[in-house]
Amino acid sequence: MDILLVEDEPKLGGQVERALVRAGHEVERVLEGPKAVEAALAKRIDLILLDVNLPGFDGFEVLRRIREGGVAARVLMLTARSEIGDRVAGLKAGADDYLTKPFAMDELLARVEALGRRSGATVPSDVLVMGDLRLDTARRRVSCHGERVELSPREFEVLLILMRESGRTFSRDEICERIWEREHEYDTRTVEIFIMRLRKKLAAAGSESVIETVRGVGYVMRSPS
Repeated sequence: MDILLVEDEPKLGGQVERALVRAGHEVERVLEGPKAVEAALAKRIDLILLDVNLPGFDGFEVLRRIREGGVAARVLMLTARSEIGDRVAGLKAGADDYLTKPFAMDELLARVEALGRRSGATVPSDVLVMGDLRLDTARRRVSCHGERVELSPREFEVLLILMRESGRTFSRDEICERIWEREHEYDTRTVEIFIMRLRKKLAAAGSESVIETVRGVGYVMRSPS
């Protein structure tokens, strides 16, 4: 499995990373909250081992941001806190399991394998990623840099069309036909309004992905990469 290990304690982090690698997993390790969110949103991850006490912001905040960002990976929280309230808070926030420090490495590996079997080590195909943008078609959520971007239903549909086939130019008529289906129900000028709103919202969210106008043709979505 591809595993993201979020643990700032040097000795423990090194031990866990080596144990996971010996067990055949691919491991990326980060040391602080903001980097954990960035890493989780940047690539496909099967499982996240997430410490609660982290620099930047804690594991609960990391968990909140990645779930809002559409990350569906299993999450095993690691913490020195043994209070029931903390464990309940983590599980309610979207964690799949909880392991209190100190723990036996064999138990950690067993829980990792169990979570891998439960998830099938896959990420749902209903999440589209384009540069710094993530669009979750099932939850109808869009996020940028881990922060949710609030869109109207029609704005979401327009963005979905453009992201699903990024790099392709869509005419105003085609976008309208896909959303409204019957010609008499729309005016192509309405698409221009949605595009304008989307551009403003994506820019306000700090996205580097842009919706370009192809003069005389329509619109195309491009990532800076």
